[in-house]
Amino acid sequence: MASPPFSPPIFSRFLPGHERNRPNQPTKGPRSLAAADGGVHTHPHGHTQGSMARTESSPTGRVVPPPEALLGGSGSDLWRPVARGGGWVTAAALLLLLVSHLLLRRLRRPRARLLGPEAVSAARASSSTADADAATSSSSAPGSAAGIDGIVTVDDLRELVGNLAVAAREPEREGWQQVIAKGNEDVSYRVWCDKPMEGPPKYLSVTTYERCSTELLRDFYMDNEYRMEWDNTVIKHEQLQYDENNGMEIGRTIKKFPLLTPREYILAWGVWEANDKSFYCLVKECEHPLSPRQRKFVRVQLLRSGWCIRKIPGRDACQITVLHHEDNGMNVEMAKLAFAKGIWNYICKMNSALRRYPQRNSSSISIVTMQKLIKKVSALDLFINLWLMYLGIGLSHSTPVSVFIKLLISHTYVYA
Repeated sequence: MASPPFSPPIFSRFLPGHERNRPNQPTKGPRSLAAADGGVHTHPHGHTQGSMARTESSPTGRVVPPPEALLGGSGSDLWRPVARGGGWVTAAALLLLLVSHLLLRRLRRPRARLLGPEAVSAARASSSTADADAATSSSSAPGSAAGIDGIVTVDDLRELVGNLAVAAREPEREGWQQVIAKGNEDVSYRVWCDKPMEGPPKYLSVTTYERCSTELLRDFYMDNEYRMEWDNTVIKHEQLQYDENNGMEIGRTIKKFPLLTPREYILAWGVWEANDKSFYCLVKECEHPLSPRQRKFVRVQLLRSGWCIRKIPGRDACQITVLHHEDNGMNVEMAKLAFAKGIWNYICKMNSALRRYPQRNSSSISIVTMQKLIKKVSALDLFINLWLMYLGIGLSHSTPVSVFIKLLISHTYVYA
């Protein structure tokens, strides 16, 4: 241990070894000591101190005796027990104080902690049963799924269709910047970026997979258990709740990123199938009581993602158009650079996993649940509501103007 920065002179005389470092002086008897401090100092046990240090004078002129004189003995005598067995008495007293302190702390605890093991086990079992019943009722009973109802709606799907229509036109003319455009004999990929005034950028991508059906690509994208096998950023996924009435599902996913705290995603999503065998999916961030916040994860506050899978006419290929907007807490510029540098390698890795996907022997929980929850939607209805959105009329089915336009567009669509 390092020595203190300095020692005041008045205390340095009382440090151990000080007397040994002084020059040799003749031994003073009781007479010289009496002259130094006004009398002979006698030890409490009866013997006279003959090697005591000299006294110091304070600034006021008062004589300050050394600490051995004040405490009644030399430095080695300070730790000597006064009587036989004194050390054991001190240890027993300290042990008694410790036991008393522990007893007082235990008595001051809440009454609930003083329950016996059987009562604690029963309380935990009842709490677990109540949580399980609540989760089961939320996933099956219509009235008890209020927490999941309204998170993802059909109106959100109609808005998604309108936003994805940008890819059918030229995104550059609407302010989107192209990030990358690459391809090979199995897959081609194009992506654009739109930087809003505040927050992270939005990404619009179009990926074409050769020799792939829309059903296979849909299952591949929705299989969260299989994703943990090929995507090393996904370290955990679990299902939290689903509702068969509205087709919504909520899940929890943990992702890891280099040099960053793992990100936690609590997401709600729905899948729709149109009558032309195209598929739509919309994903939103949300909160859920079965997944409280934890300090070891960073909860993602914003994630809006949606896609459309459709068959390319006249080819043995299908295409997925994705619109993704996410704020995972990363630096915006660093995230854009990492995306531009690594997205093509990720697409190639995804394509390899897609080609291995048909060899799986059993369906995962995610696919079984999706097939049970998927909802049917009319492609004509989406087309009509898309035009209503562009006209600014709204998506309500009850307004006379919207009903008239729907009838007019449907009549033109059917007899064209």
